[in-house]
Amino acid sequence: MIKYPMSFKVSAESAEGIQTSWESKAQTQSAGIRMSIPPEFEGPGDGFSPEDLYAMALQNCFIATFKVFAEKSRLAYSKLQVATELVVDRNESGRPWMARCVLKVQLEGCTQVENAKRILERTSENCMILNSVKTEKVFEFVVT
Repeated sequence: MIKYPMSFKVSAESAEGIQTSWESKAQTQSAGIRMSIPPEFEGPGDGFSPEDLYAMALQNCFIATFKVFAEKSRLAYSKLQVATELVVDRNESGRPWMARCVLKVQLEGCTQVENAKRILERTSENCMILNSVKTEKVFEFVVT
């Protein structure tokens, strides 16, 4: 049984300067990931950017949620692919924000096409990270 509330802890440390990369890590992992400011914001782009991680968080929450729903529904498939595009723009107040996230989802090797589509739709409505952000979410589902 899953118990709420839960807590996830991360940490990072960096020297000064926008050209300086840093390491960020989760408390449960021994290795961290290299982070940097992307070239679009005049950084070196030699590591993951916060924008990369934001898009990955949305994408990977979708994948994790789908895998749980598919397994509990006994949905067989050979491969799930998700290609995600995050659009950063300015909001109506002129502030930069994560405006739109397009998730192109392809499910292959599935014989229960209608059931798969229902599970994909259910996933898009029940993913906790996707439900926690103001970013517009657009889903494109292809089941073969």
